Amino acid sequence: MILSADPAVLCTVVALLAYLGALLPAAPERRWPVQLLFTAWVLHAIVLLAGAGAWAGEGQGLRLGFAPVLSLTIWLVLAVHGVESRFLPLASARRALALAGALAVLLAWVFPGEVRAIAHSRWAPLHWVLGLTSYGLFGAAVLHAILLDTADNRLRHRAPGGGPAGMGNGMPLLKLERLTFRFVEAGFVVLTLALWLGLQSEAEWRWDRKSVLSVLGWATFAALIIGRVWRGWRGRQATRWLYAGSLLLLLAYVGTRFVYEVVLQRPPA
Repeated sequence: MILSADPAVLCTVVALLAYLGALLPAAPERRWPVQLLFTAWVLHAIVLLAGAGAWAGEGQGLRLGFAPVLSLTIWLVLAVHGVESRFLPLASARRALALAGALAVLLAWVFPGEVRAIAHSRWAPLHWVLGLTSYGLFGAAVLHAILLDTADNRLRHRAPGGGPAGMGNGMPLLKLERLTFRFVEAGFVVLTLALWLGLQSEAEWRWDRKSVLSVLGWATFAALIIGRVWRGWRGRQATRWLYAGSLLLLLAYVGTRFVYEVVLQRPPA
């Protein structure tokens, strides 16, 4: 009954089921898991658009909260994977992405957040769009880093089925590494622009936990890029910095909002 009353809820449930279906093991030549993942991604987009419908209403705003932002981030990572998979084989990421998508949709359903106005200045909407885009780019970088570390670990321990030497998830390890840090570099540029625009808006920018953690995350990625260029950081030494910077960014918004919404159960200060 509740499903027929709210199309957004129906899309949420079907998207969740499609993600769970894409989690099922299947032979590499089977196309139905990829088709299910794509179907879930499209329905996930509809759910996100329904949540962002406040843009068209009175008192323009956006549905914000730890779960909606996390959901959008996972959706962006899936979008990057969908484009990338047309050119590069990353079939081993399918089940991890399906699980992440299912959890993101479920969390956003249970914790829908709240509609808040963000247009405190002319730069505020662009600041938010760039910030969320950087989340998606760093999320894609983390996905590739996990695949890179997994392939590197198989090579080190000569695990059965590890594939030809120097190969990871169907592509040369060096190519996978370069791709990983292209996402880092793109995310760093977008994050820099987002922080710069935030600083231009005195009404939007405050030196609170979110801002401090965001700047620390930015500094971590800057150190990673400098370390790769000047010191030749590679492999796990580089991916550890990537994980640390991504964790700081995740704590900056998603973590602080989670504490307020779930632990303290009150609006952010």
